[in-house]
Amino acid sequence: MERIECVVIGAGVVGLALARELAMAGREVIILESEDRFGTGTSSRNSEVVHAGMYYAAGTLKASLCPEGNRSLYDYCRARGIAHNRCGKLIVAASPAQLDALRKIQAQAAANGVPEMEWLEGEQAVALEPRLHCVAALFSHSTGIVDSHGLMQALLQDAEDHGAAIVFRSPVTGGAAAEGGVELEVGGDEPMHILAGHVFNCAGLQAREVACAIRGVPAQAIPPLYYAKGNYYSLSGAAPFSRLVYPVPEAAGLGVHLTLDLGGQARFGPDVEWVDTINYDVDPARADGFYAAIRRYWPGLPDGSLQPAYAGIRPKLQGPGDSAKDFLIQGEAGHGVKGLWNLLGIESPGLTACLTLARLVAAQAGLRQQVG
Repeated sequence: MERIECVVIGAGVVGLALARELAMAGREVIILESEDRFGTGTSSRNSEVVHAGMYYAAGTLKASLCPEGNRSLYDYCRARGIAHNRCGKLIVAASPAQLDALRKIQAQAAANGVPEMEWLEGEQAVALEPRLHCVAALFSHSTGIVDSHGLMQALLQDAEDHGAAIVFRSPVTGGAAAEGGVELEVGGDEPMHILAGHVFNCAGLQAREVACAIRGVPAQAIPPLYYAKGNYYSLSGAAPFSRLVYPVPEAAGLGVHLTLDLGGQARFGPDVEWVDTINYDVDPARADGFYAAIRRYWPGLPDGSLQPAYAGIRPKLQGPGDSAKDFLIQGEAGHGVKGLWNLLGIESPGLTACLTLARLVAAQAGLRQQVG
């Protein structure tokens, strides 16, 4: 049986950031990825937004990690030449009835230490974006977009440059608590058994499945995971705005918002569609429900201008109708298995917070001592 100091399960953005953090701390690291390339799940099927952190309840991991992650991510992108655009975001109140909700977001941003938040009256916002309709807006100057593939490529390169190795087509099919760590059963082209001193379950949509496959972990210790599918639609023609535009949030999501890719193409979404299985098909008919929502802040949206783009699935710890839940970093105290760390419910702002989340997990595992 092969012995390894650290195994990271899952090569999404959080798994790659954690592997980089551990490798740069001088640790021996192997990344196990069930697919044939990195970042095929949630990490590559999202809005690619660098969030500022104004939505999350004070005291949560999301609230503490996102603002710091925003700064760290921009610094990293500049240092590594990763394409990004700090374009800013307008959160808009389309009617007077939404002003109280917008004020609450402003207060939450202040409580979370989010910088560069500016209140704009309707005419000020329209001066920035002439096609916009709103009675007021919050302008988040530090929100932006990033090339998620380029980011993951850089994280993996850094990890490999410091000795980490990645093994594709290597799903973890089982495991057990063992003397000296966790024994993992790995399937794929070349099945193997690994004894790892530290295992970090960063499997995203499959994280609960992986956690439940480790013998010795009580089933009741692993909370349910819910799949919230988000459908995106692209806009034919030129983008109407140069900044991201978000409505006041809705339950379980941030509303049908407008984001831009790095080429300037506009896209709308995601919505919230609760699903039981992973399926990335986008129903063209769902776009019918987008038009009314978008026209609250962009009345000029032409009929028939939305086409299916792509879909992503968010791994949520809350189900339909439940209140929002935080990231869950679950170590031995949560499940009883020494050396196993489950990262559960890592949805937005996981992309923004990947570097700070990686630092936190490595520190909690006591593996950052060698960082200089």
